[in-house]
Amino acid sequence: MLYLQNNISTESKTNYNTVIKPDDVLMIVVSSENPEVAEPYNLKSVVLQSNSEEAIQTQRTQTYIVDIEGYIEFPILGKVKIGGLNKQEAIEYLKSLLKDHVKDAVINMRILNFEVTVLGEVNRPGTFEISSERITILEALGKAGDLTIYGKRKNVLLIRDENGVKSTHRLDLTKSDIVNSPYYYLAQNDVVYVEPNKTRINSSAVGPNIAVGISALSLVVTIIALTTR
Repeated sequence: MLYLQNNISTESKTNYNTVIKPDDVLMIVVSSENPEVAEPYNLKSVVLQSNSEEAIQTQRTQTYIVDIEGYIEFPILGKVKIGGLNKQEAIEYLKSLLKDHVKDAVINMRILNFEVTVLGEVNRPGTFEISSERITILEALGKAGDLTIYGKRKNVLLIRDENGVKSTHRLDLTKSDIVNSPYYYLAQNDVVYVEPNKTRINSSAVGPNIAVGISALSLVVTIIALTTR
């Protein structure tokens, strides 16, 4: 099964920056040369105590959840809209809001719920968490164990949710120019579906019918054997 046939163009480049969307779970840490100045602009860590006899205590850093309108509730600053911005833009925007309060602020931001789902004719379908926040469709299929021999490589379906609107896109894995496609890099919560080819569809339809036919034939043979004794 050939992928990326013909030569891949080295002239055009495809860049992808993760865009912050509603319901994203963010970790944002503000730091500075003076930790005491930056501390008020960070969410506090909370101590969780289990109900077990051992009463194990663990610490968890609180996270920000982007609301439906793209806002987060930031300490002291209040509601800040970062939805629709990519990560770097959001970091620069927060720095501009903090410049009068925290000198030379350093902001570390991560999307904690970045995941993609791969379904259909792959060896290990499922939902995969992506720690790097950057993954290509080929890498996602690799995590799913690659396509089976029954998967349509020329018509892979990508389902994307953008501002509450679902969009679908078809990708041909056999063409080398897929690396220049705007959908080569996946966004958080993308769904990749690999359709079965005709061989798989026909075999799935014929298989149960053969089983039923064999069962019926076995029953007839048994009845004939019993009545002729």
